[in-house]
Amino acid sequence: MNYGKALRVARAIAGVEQKKLANAAGLNPSHISLIEKGTRRPSIRAIGRLCRALDIPEPLFNMLAAESNDLRGIDERDFQRIGTYLARFLVRGEPAKPTKRRRNA
Repeated sequence: MNYGKALRVARAIAGVEQKKLANAAGLNPSHISLIEKGTRRPSIRAIGRLCRALDIPEPLFNMLAAESNDLRGIDERDFQRIGTYLARFLVRGEPAKPTKRRRNA
């Protein structure tokens, strides 16, 4: 997973500077910079804070961070759900609200 890439992409789409994102997420600006450079990996808690500050669902952020070998084993429904998040986030400028997952009976 390349969280630095995901953070750079999500931040660019949102049009947010590192310092503003850091303040909104309650993180140190240098931590944001180190994540983007790839010298630090964000904790699960930091990922959650960044996603809330960027108004992006965590599954979409993780998909942005994914590299080809990370995607093995993901089923078609998950790809479709992530595609929906991405479309809402990019095309409409709306926050990508997660849909409720249906349980198989």
